[in-house]
Amino acid sequence: MSPFTRVARRRAAALLGALTAAAATLTVTAPAATADDMRSREWYLDAMKADQMWKVATGKGITVAVIDTGVDSTLPELRGKVLPGRNFDTGGAGRVDDEDTDRHGTNMALTIAGSGADGGVKGIAPDATILPVKTGANWNFDWTATHKGIKYAVDNGARVINVSRGGPALKEYTAEWRKTVDYALKKGALVFAGSGNDRSGSPSYPASIPGVVAVGAVDTKGSVATFSNYGPHLALAAPGVEIPGRCTKDKTKFCAGEGTSQATAIASGSAALIWSAHPDWTANQVLRVMMETAGHNGPVPSKYIGYGTVRPAQVLLEGKGDPGDPNVNPLLAAQGVGAGATPATPKTTPKTSPSPENTGAGDEGQVADRAAAPDEGGFPLWVIVAGAVAVVAVIGFVVLAGVRRRASTDA
Repeated sequence: MSPFTRVARRRAAALLGALTAAAATLTVTAPAATADDMRSREWYLDAMKADQMWKVATGKGITVAVIDTGVDSTLPELRGKVLPGRNFDTGGAGRVDDEDTDRHGTNMALTIAGSGADGGVKGIAPDATILPVKTGANWNFDWTATHKGIKYAVDNGARVINVSRGGPALKEYTAEWRKTVDYALKKGALVFAGSGNDRSGSPSYPASIPGVVAVGAVDTKGSVATFSNYGPHLALAAPGVEIPGRCTKDKTKFCAGEGTSQATAIASGSAALIWSAHPDWTANQVLRVMMETAGHNGPVPSKYIGYGTVRPAQVLLEGKGDPGDPNVNPLLAAQGVGAGATPATPKTTPKTSPSPENTGAGDEGQVADRAAAPDEGGFPLWVIVAGAVAVVAVIGFVVLAGVRRRASTDA
């Protein structure tokens, strides 16, 4: 991709099963960077205290399924950590651990579990195992393939299901989506999905299906990203701006990306970290502590960041969060869904804005505690970091529909 070019995607509409939808990603290209520069660009790892967390847990023993465009396991950062997987885009035939021309699934895998080898991208859970499940090209969200892919993933040992994609929430597909999600939950898995990048409250599948952990995005300041979709179904938020990955057409180069896709990958990786430290916990317990320790500034839940921005360091370094009942899904309980479970709504009281002392550079609060929702202070300007030292202010408010969107060309 050429420097400073951005790909924004529009939600796709479809009828009678012929659905086309955009992946929950906007791709921003940064100047071509040398590989040894990547770790310094992963600002969110520093803000989330990743180096300290990795002394406690690294995601080892946890398989994360990437339901996406495939994963290129030939990259140095992914060698030895990607399972063969399955290609449901071709009816379930063929491996997908070495193919991904769109690079979307590959970048999600890097964000989750990249090793940082050869100076490349390091994931939030660098020792997690990736199970690639191909369900279509970047701009073609095949629902049938996705249903099959999710079921395949949980049947093959994936404890975390990452769906950084989405499609329109059409009523005729609701029942099938619920069956798929219920199957995954009964198998003891967590399903994370991106809320979308339209800066709208329009629901999408699978993010808006009860039981799915719908993830929104926050920017480098910890504020809600201007593109992040919102709604009452939103469960958590995570960093989703200036996330390094491989360029689409030239995988030897690095491009910065943004979107709820990246935020979902970071949330999934955070779950893998916590689970690897507490392998005896159930999915319900992992999710509960994530919800309880999420950072926020206002009322909870918020339609913009749900229960807050993920803060796995609170669990791993501070020992915070009560895992609670292993058999009660806290998200379903809070939504009033399930077999009469008592709602386990975490942190229901408003929290005051953090003081300057706990929002300094490198502090986890820099991301998590400053996730102010638009109705709690407005959308702030966000910044894109260009190169190693220059910081360029790129965009402010975007007004309604009809906004110019630029397609990118890879470097």
